[in-house]
Amino acid sequence: MKVTPAQLTELLSLYVPKRLPVLITGRPGIGKSDIVEQTAHATDHELLISHPVVEDPTDSKGLPFPSPDGTTAKFLPFGDLERAMTARRPLIWFLDDLGQASPAVQAAKMQLLLARRVGEHVLPPQVTFLAATNRRTDNAGVSGILDPVISRFATVVELEPTIDDWTQWAVRGNIPPALIAFLRFRPDLLSVQKTSRDIENAPSPRSWGFVAKTMDVVPKHLEHISYAGSVGEGAATELVAFLQIFRELPNPDAILLAPDTAMIPTTPSALYAIAAALAARANENNFDRVVRYTERLIGEGHREFAALLVRDAVQRSPQIQNSYAFIGAQGGEIGKIIRGE
Repeated sequence: MKVTPAQLTELLSLYVPKRLPVLITGRPGIGKSDIVEQTAHATDHELLISHPVVEDPTDSKGLPFPSPDGTTAKFLPFGDLERAMTARRPLIWFLDDLGQASPAVQAAKMQLLLARRVGEHVLPPQVTFLAATNRRTDNAGVSGILDPVISRFATVVELEPTIDDWTQWAVRGNIPPALIAFLRFRPDLLSVQKTSRDIENAPSPRSWGFVAKTMDVVPKHLEHISYAGSVGEGAATELVAFLQIFRELPNPDAILLAPDTAMIPTTPSALYAIAAALAARANENNFDRVVRYTERLIGEGHREFAALLVRDAVQRSPQIQNSYAFIGAQGGEIGKIIRGE
């Protein structure tokens, strides 16, 4: 069953407090681990991340230790198993890349997942299992997961990234407005299934994150090379072309100085760019000017872009909602946008 990041986040917020294990599948780099980390923070759980692909079956069973008289032996937990066994606070035990682990390692997890014990050692009740894996078709070294292991999860879902969820995250994370505008213009490039086995990257939320981190430091003459190494040559070519449009538009500060007369673009790419750039500049002190320009956008039939501008501005700077301009706009078209009407 495919789920969006927002749906997965809500689902985990319900399953984790009930101690129900969840298996998350999906392409590499789409945010599975990030969502688990956010869930741990939101539900006040500690987070223990294990990588079964580099484990041995004894990691899930413990090491045999003889009694003083040498007649018996007990399996003593160590490493991640010991930390889980001694947990005092709510803990999410996250098994990352489970599908890349050997069948022997996967089999060793079965008793932990269902019986919540290994031999005489019982997991404390405050431990919850979550796991993630790529799919067989993702060229990630996944041979599959044993059916008895799959059946031990309360639910199995496939994460599918969406541009709406990504942009909400990007706005909150102060991702460069130019990149937000570009991916809104070309949402099909947010996550692309890699079809070759060549040693190159493909567009994904993770790889676009690397682009975001380098946009402020890479000079123009190296942009195409840098971005192609992160997201592939095709996506990088389109991004560089979009950046040329973005840079030739009126400066957002100039628009805020003259919101009643500043140019309003006509092409979708330029409108995405202006909306993202103005949202990044908006604050309590200048929101009255943003409102005036936004009203002009609505008047010229660009309501969709006006909605993006206002929503991004509020998400990036929530204190805008306390401004007189924001409160005063509630009765007009901008108020309808804010209320989602």
